[in-house]
Amino acid sequence: MDFSLLFAIALFAFVMSVTPGPNNIMLLASGAQFGYQKTLPHIFGIIIGVATLLASVLLGLGLVFERYPALYDLLKIVGSIYLFWLAWKIATAATDPQSLQSKSQKSKPMTLIAASFFQFVNPKAWAMSIGSISSFTLAGDHYIESGLWIMFCFAVMGFIAISLWAYLGAHIAQHLTTKKQRKRFNYTMGLMTITTLFFILN
Repeated sequence: MDFSLLFAIALFAFVMSVTPGPNNIMLLASGAQFGYQKTLPHIFGIIIGVATLLASVLLGLGLVFERYPALYDLLKIVGSIYLFWLAWKIATAATDPQSLQSKSQKSKPMTLIAASFFQFVNPKAWAMSIGSISSFTLAGDHYIESGLWIMFCFAVMGFIAISLWAYLGAHIAQHLTTKKQRKRFNYTMGLMTITTLFFILN
């Protein structure tokens, strides 16, 4: 693998991972509500989910969307509906310690499995996976090798990039000292989650 190509892949992986999208907005909200450490399963779930998508595209699943564009449109619809539900959950999340601890309203960060499966209905993750595999894989005997390097770069650079959002959320939480401030923050995060749909659906 040529170093210049590897650098290009790593840069692409970081830029695509760090730019605003559903994953990052949810990590920002999770970091603020639960802290960085409790958000780690969510982070690793994203990494695993994206790696699975990359492997699927590498093995030819991306061609299905090229051959049947209607499936990609359906994916966008399903992803949009799920994002609306997540936005509502974020906006109405508990804002005081008693609510967070009560059994009836106990709030939990997204699990590793849920975050992994979310990538399959996340159009940005699909576009990112298809774009990277189609742009950076090498033909012939080096196809699989170059694909594995892409997966490696997305795992490493992706972890760094999305961790920044969770850290930022945890830092913001230190300044949310009242229930009213936390509620406004939750509403803002819910609205921002919905806003990402405009980038996805275009």
